[in-house]
Amino acid sequence: MPKSLLEMATELIQAQVQAGQLSPEAMQETLQKTYASLMALQAKETGNVETPSVPTDWRKSITQHAVTCLECGQSFKQLSGRHFRQHDLDGRSYREKYGIPRTQSLAARATTARRKQIVQQSRPWEKTPRYVEAQEAKAKVAKKSGRKKAVRGEG
Repeated sequence: MPKSLLEMATELIQAQVQAGQLSPEAMQETLQKTYASLMALQAKETGNVETPSVPTDWRKSITQHAVTCLECGQSFKQLSGRHFRQHDLDGRSYREKYGIPRTQSLAARATTARRKQIVQQSRPWEKTPRYVEAQEAKAKVAKKSGRKKAVRGEG
């Protein structure tokens, strides 16, 4: 008896986990993607071409390690302008079409968290000319007020 698609997908994922190519945390998501891919391949093979299953709610399309395009169903670490152009869209029109807030990142949660961590470490706001000038001005004021206190204390 031939194996079901789910059994085949499960075996593929288990082999990746055992080989150390896939973390156990990412197993469920990868299993779902693999199963969907096998279903699409089977549909093409039998001539029953269906559109891939795409999440209907944008919140479900953004997971820890991937973001699914609501237009085509492909998964990425982030949705880029290049990908949107394939659908004749841009980030703004994509968000409007699916009701996604403009402040919502179109990247996987892990990707967004890593970027945030990098920014916090590099502190780029401290390198802007205005910030540097403000710090220098603060230092001058502190230095002047320190002298006045010293002069008053001696008197």
